[in-house]
Amino acid sequence: MFAPLRFLWHATRGYRFTPWRSPYLRWRLETYSGLHAETMTLSEMAGVVWRDKGQFLRFLRWTGQMERESNRD
Repeated sequence: MFAPLRFLWHATRGYRFTPWRSPYLRWRLETYSGLHAETMTLSEMAGVVWRDKGQFLRFLRWTGQMERESNRD
């Protein structure tokens, strides 16, 4: 349950109060949506996340699953 929050915490390091400025999240959204990261605004980022929220939730669940499997040893 905490894995998605942990991923977001690490992905926004240095940009916790302004996650839309995080270079990592901008790059991830650029490769996913095709929008240019340099010109991406908060409203564009929120629009992409809202439009594809199901896909993002699946991704966050997947990160938790991968983390659990890597710590299983």
